[in-house]
Amino acid sequence: MKHLAIAAAILFAWPLAAGAESPAAPDTVKTSPEAASPAPDAAPKAPQTAQERQEANAAKLAGLVRFVGESCKEAQPDYERFKAVVSAMGVDLDAISKGELLMRSMGYTEAYRKNVDESCRKAQEMFGEKGKAIPGLVLRKAS
Repeated sequence: MKHLAIAAAILFAWPLAAGAESPAAPDTVKTSPEAASPAPDAAPKAPQTAQERQEANAAKLAGLVRFVGESCKEAQPDYERFKAVVSAMGVDLDAISKGELLMRSMGYTEAYRKNVDESCRKAQEMFGEKGKAIPGLVLRKAS
């Protein structure tokens, strides 16, 4: 459980640390008082409940796993480990395979692609065999 709490905190900050903007981050530049008040179709609110936070973190992990699988030449995701982690978070794998959470995870995949080399390096550092967040989620490809 300790690893999941650490992973949640790191996942929240990781896209920013890798130099990519969070795909769900609202535009923070306000130029007028009217811009400060939210429009009816404003960006989605930050998750409110524990379950919503876990779903958001699972979407980030799904985006990371997709990115690693498609873009990292020397790494590959451990899909079984990913499924176990998502399950331990209390999130149904189907929930992140469709709808809003799928779109959100795809946004993270795109954010990680903005700097492929740095994102792959960070993925190994945080989620590799000796990763700081969720060890074993990202594995080195066999030569």
